[in-house]
Amino acid sequence: MILSPDELRSLTELKHRSPHELLGMHRLGDGSGVVARVFLSYAAKVSVHPVRSGSHPAFELQRIHESGLFEGVTTAAKDVYSYELAVTDTHGRTHQTRDPYSFLPTLGEQDLFLFGKGDERRIYDKLGAQLRTMDGVAGVSFAVWAPNAQRVSVVGDFNGWDGRRHAMRLLGASGVWEIFVPGIGDGAHYKFEIRDLHGHIKLNTDPFGFFFEVPAPTKNAAIVWNNRKFNWTDDAWLKSRRETNPLRAPVSIYELHIGSWRKTSGAESLGYRDLAAPLVEYLKRMGFTHVEFMPLAEHAFYPSWGYQVTGFFAPTSRYGTPEDLQHLVNELHNAGIGVIVDWVPAHFPRDTWALAQFDGTALFEHEDPRKGAHQDWGTLIFNYGRHEVRNFLIANALFWCERFHIDGLRVDAVASMLYLDYSRKEGEWVPNQYGGRENLEAIEFFRAFNHLVHTEFPGVMTIAEESTAWPQVTRPPYIGGLGFSLKWNMGWMHDTLTYFKHEPVHRKFHQNDLTFAMLYHYHENFTLPLSHDEVVHGKGSLLGRMPGDDWQKFANLRALIAYQWLFPGKKLLFMGCELGQSSEWNANSQVDWWLLDAGPYHRGLQQFVADLNHLYRNAPCLWQADFETEGFQWIDVTDNENSVLSFVRRAPGTDCEVVVILNLTPVVRHNYRLGLPRGGYWLEALNSDASIYGGGNIGNLGGVTAAGIPTHGQAYSAEFTLPPLGVMVFCPEPKPSAAPALAPVPETKKAKKQSKTKLIDRP
Repeated sequence: MILSPDELRSLTELKHRSPHELLGMHRLGDGSGVVARVFLSYAAKVSVHPVRSGSHPAFELQRIHESGLFEGVTTAAKDVYSYELAVTDTHGRTHQTRDPYSFLPTLGEQDLFLFGKGDERRIYDKLGAQLRTMDGVAGVSFAVWAPNAQRVSVVGDFNGWDGRRHAMRLLGASGVWEIFVPGIGDGAHYKFEIRDLHGHIKLNTDPFGFFFEVPAPTKNAAIVWNNRKFNWTDDAWLKSRRETNPLRAPVSIYELHIGSWRKTSGAESLGYRDLAAPLVEYLKRMGFTHVEFMPLAEHAFYPSWGYQVTGFFAPTSRYGTPEDLQHLVNELHNAGIGVIVDWVPAHFPRDTWALAQFDGTALFEHEDPRKGAHQDWGTLIFNYGRHEVRNFLIANALFWCERFHIDGLRVDAVASMLYLDYSRKEGEWVPNQYGGRENLEAIEFFRAFNHLVHTEFPGVMTIAEESTAWPQVTRPPYIGGLGFSLKWNMGWMHDTLTYFKHEPVHRKFHQNDLTFAMLYHYHENFTLPLSHDEVVHGKGSLLGRMPGDDWQKFANLRALIAYQWLFPGKKLLFMGCELGQSSEWNANSQVDWWLLDAGPYHRGLQQFVADLNHLYRNAPCLWQADFETEGFQWIDVTDNENSVLSFVRRAPGTDCEVVVILNLTPVVRHNYRLGLPRGGYWLEALNSDASIYGGGNIGNLGGVTAAGIPTHGQAYSAEFTLPPLGVMVFCPEPKPSAAPALAPVPETKKAKKQSKTKLIDRP
């Protein structure tokens, strides 16, 4: 035996930090030959055979330790060469395999340097489980960052989950452990067996795993997977995306939780692939431009709705394979629908088999609970000041854009990342180096994240769910901003819902709730959200918060959604709200589709949202200048006594212009004079009180004529009939030589008989 007692002990007790230095084939120190060593606990006999027949003689290895360590020497070769192991197990079965310890590292110094610096943007191509061919042999390279571990092994169904079989080597001072395992491929299940800093043995899932077994209490193994094999056909969509500025484009988002949108007859959630056809059909019919999926990354705890991620680089296997999700995205793109996903870099769960205390230390999180523990959610906060952690998260954002062609990342819980004292009392947080409450490391993280996403994937949106008055969230980093494309306008959401909850008789005292948002609107690029957060945790449904009887509730809800769609800013509506779901969202159930057969109000609201969407998409004045002062003008906001307000939306440089009027009490107002920006005939393009929507069909017989009577600071005006709890949209009648900006379509027989409004063309 050539090994020293200490070397022997380090191998048999699995404590050597670089077993490749002793295992595999090595030159003898005196140059007289080579020595080969293998650690195969199940083997009874092992011999070495050259890959190229006849190049070197075969030789036997001898068991030198009862644990399964074999060693052999030959003087027939003076240098190492490619070889195979012929192994006979204790049951007499034989097989041949390449030795994992005969391969060079799969990561180079440059890879490790950039990762340590926090700038290896495609680190997901290096760490985790990567399908590779080494020295002509197909297999998988495994690599994991665990700098404080005493030993790391990869275990799986390919080695009997035996940590002695594939102990990994530590690559220098990088903290990265690596090994190439020949002969395995797609579908292999694996984990990392870690002897942590304190000597405890633990099984951890792969932070960079691409696919996982379906979560269960004891099932969390990663699965080797090639997520590059899908045949994408969305080149035209991606080209258009690169050439489009989303801030000057229509964006109406349908927020969706995959597990509870629609169930099969057996009460199972639709998978990614089965979801594609019905979702595409529904979104096209309803006119939404984008769908936003609540978090798709793997999560063990279903009731977290995906916001407690355990597998950041893997779509959850609950609904299918990575290719199934790619198919869904591809189908949506080919139908002209963008895809946004919720992304959660703010925190992660305390599961010690995932990221928490990964190598026995606070690796991804902060050690100090005043910085590393999220008190509201019982989770852990990422350490954004650590280069490798920042690299992990930014690369993850780029990963979803590259591998899954995602068009937008809605970043969850941004406020909790920006403030060191978020939801903490005095003494429960640590100030920054200047004594302030701002998380300087998170700020730099956001700036780097937004810069890289926008430069590497032009046209992709980043959207901040940020609920405070933090300045310049959507301004470029070079002027001190965070660099997001859009910010959720939580103030608008809160004020608007507060207003609509008031009984109409009291609304005259609260009109400022509806108008206040314009005082700060141009400070940021806003999205107006009515999200899942507004229909859970005892808040009830949107419909349930509207006052009055059923007729008034639905009229109020139509008015609320109309105001959202016609006010400046991009739009987001949670699933089920478009049909007036009467109960709170239940993630274990599905949207209450049965309501569409329960009476005219629900189906009428659904039709109204569809028509509103098509009006929105066909009218550039409703989206082209959302964030420019020329795109919006109040006509009158002073008539709080009648709870009436009105405004103009414009697309500068075009003829597209609409006037919006809201009457937010259940009182019909006849002969109501309102200023208009131009004379002539104005078409009534949309009326939320039309009978096809469940309204009373009170309107203006198709339009009004503006006379030269100055009113409300406008050169022209007209008298209107304002329907109760109604919202109307008017557009100037186009000149005969001009194509209409908003083309009406023939009404149905029923509508001809009952409706006095024109409907906007629906594709």
